[in-house]
Amino acid sequence: MHRRIVRGMGLMALLALAPAVFSQERTVADTSQPEVASPAQPSSSPSPSPSPSPSSTTSAPSHATTPSQDPSAQEAPSSSSSQQSTMQSPADTKPGMRALLHDPKDGKFDMSRWLLERKGGFLPVPIIVSDPAVGYGGGLAALFFHRPAGAATTRTTADGRQQMVAPNIFGGMAMKTENGTYAYGGGAMLHFKDDRWRYTGGVAKSSVNLAFYTPGRFTEPLAIDYNADGLVSFQKIARRLGDENLFLGLSWTYMDLDLSFDVAADASRFTPKERAQTTSGLGLSLQYDQRDNSFTPNSGWLGQIEGNFYGDAIGSDTTFQSYRSHVYAYLPMGGDRFVLGGRADVRWANGDIPFYRLPFIDLRGVGSARYADTRAATLETELRWNTTPRWALIGFIGAGRTWGRHNDFGEAPSQVAKGAGVRYKIASVLGLYTGVDYAWGPEDETLYVQVGSAWR
Repeated sequence: MHRRIVRGMGLMALLALAPAVFSQERTVADTSQPEVASPAQPSSSPSPSPSPSPSSTTSAPSHATTPSQDPSAQEAPSSSSSQQSTMQSPADTKPGMRALLHDPKDGKFDMSRWLLERKGGFLPVPIIVSDPAVGYGGGLAALFFHRPAGAATTRTTADGRQQMVAPNIFGGMAMKTENGTYAYGGGAMLHFKDDRWRYTGGVAKSSVNLAFYTPGRFTEPLAIDYNADGLVSFQKIARRLGDENLFLGLSWTYMDLDLSFDVAADASRFTPKERAQTTSGLGLSLQYDQRDNSFTPNSGWLGQIEGNFYGDAIGSDTTFQSYRSHVYAYLPMGGDRFVLGGRADVRWANGDIPFYRLPFIDLRGVGSARYADTRAATLETELRWNTTPRWALIGFIGAGRTWGRHNDFGEAPSQVAKGAGVRYKIASVLGLYTGVDYAWGPEDETLYVQVGSAWR
């Protein structure tokens, strides 16, 4: 579940909430994941109420003060109000639908109370597919938010700051396109022991019709059409180190796929190891996250390095390693009216790598798996203009490059993409924005439905 709603469907991330679920590795196999930009894995540093600014004046919990929390509401009625005492108390009255879907501070549409106070509250996320590689299509994802009774809502850091403990999130999705590609699955992101432990995982079933592109160094790139049908599983547990925002993670990635080619002779273009159908690997990661909000950050930065190791001993048909190092940073400007973001992302792989697991350029506007090799690097910047406390405009531009087997870094061409979008703060308590992006790349123009940050 992670990403490309519009540009390609991958095999690693078919879960609607998976930004975080499959942000572990973005490889050619990830192209079946719909671009549902679901909330990223909650960090340890989100602030429950960002500093006052045009973009965060409604960020304080909409349920911070209720009649049942007001001490005056607990006083016994006086004898002169005996008639009032027979009436049902406000604390016993359940909020209506309108109250659950509006912020009492500004009266605007807001799903904070619906998601956090109502049992069974969920966030529906439409999946829109318009990638020429898989044809037009769509589907639906549903995200369920839940905070266990008695669970801590904040934690105190080593330097005395209060940080929000994000709620547990469960999700499911299903989608299909006109070329026969389909996927369905589910997953969860859970927190334990006041956010000292985190679990992220999911399972998906997919049948994806895609094209693998030859490098085209001396001739025009050749598209090799293939189908990958099977099961994908990702499981990860992470432990906070001390009282810092540092997490050590252990993960397991498993893919069992039946591969077939539209032209049977195309199979000979790959070695048996490159056509390996079962890959199973263990991963280690180290992440430092001091963002103020993991859903839609306004300040701070996240850095992570990870390695994944596949081999016979853990059920893989081939032996290879994949690595990723990335940094996301956010800088508020103009009294938080603007937020400038920057992203640097490098991925590489060694060994007998299946062709569908090669790293590729991961940019809005560049087709998933369109440019793949043993090395991939991406730089991207994004500017958010908070035009009102609820609405924001987005502009972004980025460039990516792949190299390794077919080109040296200096010989490889860069691919540039840019775009714009609009956002609405749909859950002020969580600082969660949703909206739409439209991107222009070297070959495609694509549409994305975003929930939370586009970077995972």
